[in-house]
Amino acid sequence: MFKPTKIFFTKGVGRHKDYLQSFEMSLRMAGIEKCNLVSVSSIFPAGCKRMPKEDGVKLLEPGQITFCVMARNSTNEPNRLIASSIGVALPKDDSQYGYISEHHPFGESEKISGEYAEDIAAQMLATTLGIEFDPEQAWDEREQVYKASGQIYKTFNITQSAEGDKTGIWTTVIAAAVMLP
Repeated sequence: MFKPTKIFFTKGVGRHKDYLQSFEMSLRMAGIEKCNLVSVSSIFPAGCKRMPKEDGVKLLEPGQITFCVMARNSTNEPNRLIASSIGVALPKDDSQYGYISEHHPFGESEKISGEYAEDIAAQMLATTLGIEFDPEQAWDEREQVYKASGQIYKTFNITQSAEGDKTGIWTTVIAAAVMLP
């Protein structure tokens, strides 16, 4: 059984005439290109410690199977705005699990995409913790409800956005939460 004890967050953008190569370039920028990435769902493991990207990348070995939550988006449409966001919501009690969300929109700014991903993660955690909230309220208002509950310790996001290359080559953006033993 693999139980993550460490996690880091990273992002990247890549451009290339080939779709797959643009993805590879985004992984290189993120520092995770040498891994065999396995996508997992949305749980931030209880007790898992966040580390800086620079420290996490140093622990990776070429070819290793690496679990991550990844948001990915691509376009070859000139000037098309794309984004990939990872949102995170952590409970105050770190013996409880948190949530990680992925969001990969077209036409959203980095700020809007990041806040949306963060909101999704916070909503999932809030419903797990039994926090009452109005899903129709704006994110800023719900965020205050979550914080006032005293049960949600922290929310954050990591987002990469880019405009499609003006010449029509592929542009890929990724954001990832990388889990390590």
